[in-house]
Amino acid sequence: MRIENNYSVKPHNTFGINQITKLFIEYCSADELKELIKSKKLEQPFFHIGAGSNLLFVDDYEGTLLHSAICYIHPIKETQDEVWVSVGAGTCWDDFVAHCVEKEWYGAENLSLIPGEVGSAAVQNIGAYGVEVKDFLVSLKAINLLTGEEREFSNAECQYDYRYSCFKQPEMKIWAVVEVTFKLSKQPTFNLTYKGLLNELGEQPCTLKRLRKAVIDLRDSKLPDYKVLGNAGSFFTNPVVDAEKLNELLQQYPDMPHFAFKEGKTKLSGGWLIQMCGWKGRNVGDAAVYEKQALVLINKGVATGREVYDLSERIIDDVQQQFGVKLYREVNVIGKNGLQ
Repeated sequence: MRIENNYSVKPHNTFGINQITKLFIEYCSADELKELIKSKKLEQPFFHIGAGSNLLFVDDYEGTLLHSAICYIHPIKETQDEVWVSVGAGTCWDDFVAHCVEKEWYGAENLSLIPGEVGSAAVQNIGAYGVEVKDFLVSLKAINLLTGEEREFSNAECQYDYRYSCFKQPEMKIWAVVEVTFKLSKQPTFNLTYKGLLNELGEQPCTLKRLRKAVIDLRDSKLPDYKVLGNAGSFFTNPVVDAEKLNELLQQYPDMPHFAFKEGKTKLSGGWLIQMCGWKGRNVGDAAVYEKQALVLINKGVATGREVYDLSERIIDDVQQQFGVKLYREVNVIGKNGLQ
């Protein structure tokens, strides 16, 4: 177990924000985490992080940041058509996807190159190009950070929805994911519903490796490398509106992009809304809106977390004023005492 006092979080957030946490603890197994809880050394406030690809620190954190270094990929069951794989929560998400492609296990390839770790991917229900984690997640194991209780949550119990799971509720922040089990297909099965993938693939037959490369090329063409320009991917979720609001908007903006969602709801393009408000490519100091994708906010050098946050507030206000649509941050904002 690794314990650091007054520790910089810069290596643990893809925005590259240099704030300090009072205490940083990294554990390497579920048993280590249970022992830490049993010892009563884990005092509140505390906050559990992954690779920091969905975090914005706006102040020094006056508590304990926890991080999992539980890393493994273990097949636990296999049939002629399917394989069940248990993965440590601290495993790099893209390493897991690459492993699946190498083994010719189908299901995760559309989520190639998404930054972060497996545990966070399950909490966030990450998604891209027509696929979400919930589509092939079977269950996960989590530990209660107050009591040390270990519990298994089924897919249904996670209450998955668009970029949502029950673990995003404030009262569920006491649970730390330690292991996730996925079910993948051994038979060739591709999701090519996203038109851009078909264009990238061209006319040659689709294979797992070609599809993974197409996804990576698409992401590279639209999203900045956080090692060059600090960012957390999509800063906002795409807003969802009802039929009445959609009709109102289409009367004024007939060419507005929109996509059927569920139960009579429609998903709008948050990037289009932001672009229409004139923000695409603009900056306020070193905090900026990425020129190729308006949903992405970037740190062009030495922006503080507060400056990035203030920029997001201005964007939210402008979109609300022009379209009557509320944008919500996908990124978790961390202040002195945790989530804001």
